[in-house]
Amino acid sequence: MEAELTALAASGATTFVGLMATEAWTQVRGRLSRFLGRGENVEAIDAELEESREELIAARRSGDEDGAADVAAEWRIRIRRALRDNPEAEQELRAILDDLAPQQAAGPAVAINHNTISGGHYNAPVIMAQWVNDGVPPTPRRGPGTA
Repeated sequence: MEAELTALAASGATTFVGLMATEAWTQVRGRLSRFLGRGENVEAIDAELEESREELIAARRSGDEDGAADVAAEWRIRIRRALRDNPEAEQELRAILDDLAPQQAAGPAVAINHNTISGGHYNAPVIMAQWVNDGVPPTPRRGPGTA
């Protein structure tokens, strides 16, 4: 039974940490706070989750894979403890993960971007670009001839 709970905790942590840098996080964070808080300390857990989100985004920006893995490990341990300490928690976590499955299966969200150019007269094509990387901007790269 312990192995099953450990696998469920790992699945939950992977799912939640994967959603931390997405627009769905605000909905997920509240459910996870209530799940882990079990009616107590929900605000404190919510603040810890937000801090973890910031750490995760900073780690991804800097290419720190170990830092990102540490965030996932921390929440895997917390979820496993919640499962071990409360028999009803298993069914609740499974329900949360089932609800989140369509969001993860859908892959990245499609963004619709509306751009407006004003303040000048343009006689040539205007090129606009956008990055999509779980809310983390790409690392700037220097090309040849740049300082």
